[in-house]
Amino acid sequence: MPSAGHVVIYSAPGRINLIGEHTDYNAGFALPIALPERTTVAYRPDDSTALVVRSDREDEPVRIALDTVPGDVDGWAAYVAGVVWALREAGHRVPGGAMAVSGGVETGSGLASSAALGCAVLGAILSATGTELDRVGQARIAQRAENTYVGAPTGLLDQLAILFAQRRRAQLIDFRDLTVDSVPFDPGAAGVALLLIDSRAAHRHAGGEYADRRASCERAAAALGVPSLRDLPGPQALTALTNSVDARRARHVLSENQRVLDAAAALGAADFAAVGQLLTASQQSMRDDFQITTDHIDLIAETAVHAGALGARMTGGGFGGCVIALVQASRVGAVGDAVRASMRRCGRREPTIAVTHAGRGAGD
Repeated sequence: MPSAGHVVIYSAPGRINLIGEHTDYNAGFALPIALPERTTVAYRPDDSTALVVRSDREDEPVRIALDTVPGDVDGWAAYVAGVVWALREAGHRVPGGAMAVSGGVETGSGLASSAALGCAVLGAILSATGTELDRVGQARIAQRAENTYVGAPTGLLDQLAILFAQRRRAQLIDFRDLTVDSVPFDPGAAGVALLLIDSRAAHRHAGGEYADRRASCERAAAALGVPSLRDLPGPQALTALTNSVDARRARHVLSENQRVLDAAAALGAADFAAVGQLLTASQQSMRDDFQITTDHIDLIAETAVHAGALGARMTGGGFGGCVIALVQASRVGAVGDAVRASMRRCGRREPTIAVTHAGRGAGD
């Protein structure tokens, strides 16, 4: 275990969810990858009773008492305080000290910047104290920090994606039993690129929309007498629902689960054309059934496909953020130009477009 005064460096990536949106809290499937961009924490533990945290994106440090409870800290530092609280609630030791956060994960883009921060803080504290905790256990701690301390009703997707990620691999997550299987994801080897298109419209759960979608799914499951939508035999069971909105929400979850499994199989065969079609079908389901996209996001995805992308979809919880597109390498420039031109014509900010790849998971 590092001694007091020793600096522990730990980092965690953001994530892209290739496919499988709002399936995590429905005991379903998702297929994320880690981003190459990372949030890094430098932690110098000491014998004090507080953690003083600085961020390279903020002007002032924040002091977090080790006995913090939900409600004490808000803003970006709440994600750090939440980890401190959740670890102590689980019976783990958390030393005071100084912590410096430097981030490469863009905030507000739906790329799990908050989960990257939480997992990096968690890893640094566990490393500093020599605490052994398996990756699922770490994910649960980080999730509890967000759910209970911060008040964000997120599932386990972000944390599991970040903690289990591998280079050139996607992670097929089964949220019913919390198993993670590695799936090949190396589009470059097949002459295909993964484009990350940041709409520059901040990802937000406006008006509690995320919580509303979760409640809708829970109502549908309860009305059909099953623990979760995953337990339904198929979409035909949804005809028994009298609430048409809940039925559409549930239809998205069931169809999305099947798309995840189909995408994993297609990746195993390096069939990126098939994966692209599934991305586009997911986008349409998120737009029409789950209603979590925006006109801005829809236009970006549609423009990318019309310009020659194999497929495109929004990634993240919805209402802004990023679009991903699978594009033949020879078409990357044309697709990017078409999307930028489309945004200029409708008076939108020009998006940031980059080729990205599957990076490594959290670690020192």
